[in-house]
Amino acid sequence: MAIRGAELIGWMEAFASPTLAVENDRIGLQVGSIDAEVEGVLVTLDVTEEVVDEAIKHGANWIVGHHAIIYQPMKQIRTDSPAGRLLQKCLKHDIQVYIAHTNLDAAEEGVNTVLAEKLGLQGCRTFVHHKQDQLKKLVVFVPESHIGEVEHALGEAGAGCVGNYSHCSFQTTGTGTFLPRSGATPYIGEEGVLERVAEVRLETIFPESKQRTILSAMHSAHPYEEVAYDLYTLDSPGNLIGMGKIGSLPEQMTLQAFIELVKRVYHVPHLRFVGDPNRMIEKVALLGGAGSRYMRDAASQGADLYLTGDIDFHTAQDALVEGITLVDPGHHIEYITMQRVVDRLQDTFKDRIRIQLSQTDTNPFSFQ
Repeated sequence: MAIRGAELIGWMEAFASPTLAVENDRIGLQVGSIDAEVEGVLVTLDVTEEVVDEAIKHGANWIVGHHAIIYQPMKQIRTDSPAGRLLQKCLKHDIQVYIAHTNLDAAEEGVNTVLAEKLGLQGCRTFVHHKQDQLKKLVVFVPESHIGEVEHALGEAGAGCVGNYSHCSFQTTGTGTFLPRSGATPYIGEEGVLERVAEVRLETIFPESKQRTILSAMHSAHPYEEVAYDLYTLDSPGNLIGMGKIGSLPEQMTLQAFIELVKRVYHVPHLRFVGDPNRMIEKVALLGGAGSRYMRDAASQGADLYLTGDIDFHTAQDALVEGITLVDPGHHIEYITMQRVVDRLQDTFKDRIRIQLSQTDTNPFSFQ
C-alpha cells in the first residue's frame, strides 16, 4: 500500500527535525509536491543528473538527499545549464526531491553519530553547538481508563526527560465535558448528548526537535477521536544542539594505525593528514563534511586528533605549527551514513514502498 508524500516527510522530520538545522540552511521539500504519492524512494548523498536517471530507471519518484539541489537563490532556470537541466529532468519525470542537511548532521542517528560508530568511539558527546533545543510543555486531557497507556507512550517517545530522569509528568484529575455533534464517532457517549467524563490532566515537557514524534505517540495512544491538548513554549533553557562528536577509541593506537582504520571503515583508498604517524591517539573529535573552522574547538576540548573533510592549505599549516593532528578522509565519507536512513525507512514502511540506496558514485575526486 503506497503512502502520500506528507507521510514520508513527516517521518523524515521526526528522524531529523528541521529545528536541528543551522539558520538559513536549505532543507525540506525542494522539488515537487507534498501530495505526490510515494511509489519508490532513492536515498543519496548528492542529487545529480545521474542520480535522477537512476531514480527514473528504478521507478523511484522520491529522492531523499543530503546536499541541497537548490542552495543559492536562482534568478533564472535555464535548461541549457547543468542546474536548469537537472531541475527540468526532475519536473518532467515527476521526481520529488527532499533534503535533510545540517538537521541530519545533528540528528541522534545522523551523520556524525554514524561516523563515530564506524570508528568505535565510546562516551561520545557533541562538541560544536549552534543553538538550543527549545523546551516545550504538553498538557493533554485523558480519560482515566487510558492514562497509563498515554503516559507510557509519551515517555517512550522522549517526553518527560529531566536530567537523569525520564518519563516525568504531573497529573491532576477533573471532569471533561463534550457534546458529540452530527457526524462524530465518539469513543464515549452518543450524538447530541452532553457527556461528563472523569479525566486526567497530564503535563510533561519535551524538546522541540521531538515535537512531531511526541504528538504522534500521543494521538496513537489516546482513545478520543479529537484529542484536547495544549502546547506551551517555556523560558527554561533546553539542551544545546550541535554537530560533530568527540569520544575515545577503545584503546590507544598510533596515528598510522588510526589512518588505516579510517581507510577501512570509511572505504577510502587515500586520505590527507597532518601530524606524526607515530603519535599515540585515543581521544578523537570528528565532524562530517567541511569542518576546518572547528579545528581549535576540537583541540581545546582535549582531542588528540580532529577528523573532518575539506581541510584547506592554510588551516593545515596552522595545525602543523600548533601541534594539532588532522585527518581529512574527504567530504564524501558522509555517503556511508545514508544506509542508516535507508534502514530506518525500511523499518517503518517495510513492504509499503520501495526504498533503496543510490549506487551512483557522486564523489567528484579521483585518486591514483
